[in-house]
Amino acid sequence: MQTIFAIGMPGGMELFVIVFIVLLLFGAKKIPDLARGMGKGIREFKDATKEIKKEVDDAGKEIDK
Repeated sequence: MQTIFAIGMPGGMELFVIVFIVLLLFGAKKIPDLARGMGKGIREFKDATKEIKKEVDDAGKEIDK
């Protein structure tokens, strides 16, 4: 029995509904711009996390000295 609060990946029908709603809200012409913006945001997030990890590693090396 599935619960309402189950967390997991959406199935085929759920993905179809999500894509349909996105198309209705933004239109087909805006989708590439949205995807480009999301990609840029994800890339910036990854770069920031790498930078923070590097700073933490460098601080750890200084403490070890």
